[in-house]
Amino acid sequence: MEGIDEIDLKILRMLQENARTPFSKIASSIGVSEATVHLRVQKLKRLGVIKGFRATIDPAKVGKGLTAIVLLKADPLKFKDVLKRVASIDDVYEVYDVTGEYYAVLKIRTSSRESLAKIIDKIGEIEGVTSTQTMVVLRTIKEEDVINF
Repeated sequence: MEGIDEIDLKILRMLQENARTPFSKIASSIGVSEATVHLRVQKLKRLGVIKGFRATIDPAKVGKGLTAIVLLKADPLKFKDVLKRVASIDDVYEVYDVTGEYYAVLKIRTSSRESLAKIIDKIGEIEGVTSTQTMVVLRTIKEEDVINF
């Protein structure tokens, strides 16, 4: 965590809790000036620590109530291209290059089983994909995008 100190961490904790927290409130809460908070946030963005600010959306409320995890195997010589093509498919929200029996793990959010089948078919048509295994998520027990530090 080179270049990040305790003040930066306090700012990050508050912004993770609510990215719309005014800099003035952050400043008074941690005992620094509003200008300091502004400069620190700019620095954290420049360093790539803060990647952006966004609203957290309930997928089911916007028609993406079906979640699936797909395990993917691929021809090692075509794997880089497979990852690029899979990542460009609508409704594929996360792509992880992993170790073990499978080469990648994908997280898909879509509207229905029929839509999921079309996405799986599209993935299977990518040159270099050798197999997939799909698991439909029945319930989400924990899903967190907050980083604890």
